[in-house]
Amino acid sequence: MKEINFPYKDINRDILRSLEKPGLLYVAIVSMVVAGVIFGGYCWGYQLVKGMGVAGLNHPVGWGVYITDFVFWVGIGHAGTLISAILFLFRARWRNAIFRSAEAMTIFAVMTAGLFPVIHVGRAWVAWWLIPYPNQRELWVNFRSPLLWDVFAVSTYFSVSVLFFSLGLVPDVAVIRDKAKGLRRSIYRYIALGWASTTEQWRHYMAGYGFLAALATPLVLSVHSVVSWDFAVSIVPGWHSTIFAPYFVAGAVFSGMAMVVTILIPFRKIFGIEKYLTPWHFDNMGKLIVLTSTIVSYAYATEYFIAYYGDDPFEQFIFWERTFGHYALPFWLMVICNCIVPIPLWFPKVRRHLPTFFVLSIFINVGMWFERFNIIVSSLAQDYDPFAWGWYVPSWVEMGITLGSFCWFFMWFLLFIKYFPAMAITEMKEIADPPMKHASAGHMEVA
Repeated sequence: MKEINFPYKDINRDILRSLEKPGLLYVAIVSMVVAGVIFGGYCWGYQLVKGMGVAGLNHPVGWGVYITDFVFWVGIGHAGTLISAILFLFRARWRNAIFRSAEAMTIFAVMTAGLFPVIHVGRAWVAWWLIPYPNQRELWVNFRSPLLWDVFAVSTYFSVSVLFFSLGLVPDVAVIRDKAKGLRRSIYRYIALGWASTTEQWRHYMAGYGFLAALATPLVLSVHSVVSWDFAVSIVPGWHSTIFAPYFVAGAVFSGMAMVVTILIPFRKIFGIEKYLTPWHFDNMGKLIVLTSTIVSYAYATEYFIAYYGDDPFEQFIFWERTFGHYALPFWLMVICNCIVPIPLWFPKVRRHLPTFFVLSIFINVGMWFERFNIIVSSLAQDYDPFAWGWYVPSWVEMGITLGSFCWFFMWFLLFIKYFPAMAITEMKEIADPPMKHASAGHMEVA
């Protein structure tokens, strides 16, 4: 199978097709996700009015679905930086068709994750107290709090990701600017920053893009490591482990790549860009999912071995209860979806059969959500003192906000692909068939 086979002159027309007048299917999908966002907003408003008692949080389970959602969405955002930055530095050709969508997914996933610390603290109107800044109250935040660590980690990751994403958009926005009319042309002219595609501009652009790629690469490892320390620095059984940082990073890339697959398979079909997003691209993404699935499975096994070999009765009890106790269902869903479901992806035919791959990617995301739920809730529910044990069951308010967060994420992505190219025009031209391949016959293809 030939990896890349499309003419240079068709790239602008085909990729910008998604910016045309939306069809009924697009309008229907957007209407559904907007309805979901409204329902999630209603659930949050209900919680603000009635208080945190409407959530299932209790003593000792003070962290529940909200922190599960926070860790999940931060993890989803890791695939974008991995594809756009690390694979750019390694000059991987298969990233060109997918990195723009992955970068956009990163921005919107981090935007979604940023909502949950605000939702979780309850009194959202004073959530700005989490931000360290000089103030007349002469009060400073608790720098030993994991919640503050998350503020630094997520805000840094979001800032660098937005810069990287915005810089990469500039040449493509200039293409849209040249075709747009009226108010849209004025808006795109502003975003394009005076791009004229001169040699000097390209030289500075590539230098800046390479610098931001190098700067963003350590964030893949650091951000989710910081999130994992929310748990690892405590002495709660099942959390106090040095394996959490690499374990969380691998899981973040695992879930993020699965979400990229979940988004891109319908996208390529709806907008007819199958010749740009080929089974070859999904084959490479499948290989990365297989690698990270293997690392995550190894981490699960290592956790249990350490609990057994360490001979700590509290650790042993927690891991036994996770497997066969009150929260056994989330545990086995996690194991099945994250360890067993990806096994067919070892075979190239499965990775290249996109309907099957699409279904598997959904199961992987379900499994990764339950992984975070399993880690957070099971350890808090049965801590050291049996007298303080308690069970946690999410309320309809929490599940409504969770549903709203997924709709919020997809709403922004759907709006993005309608106003900006979801595939990098300039980088696709780098790997296209040359525009002068018929010049010897007295004919030249023109972009």
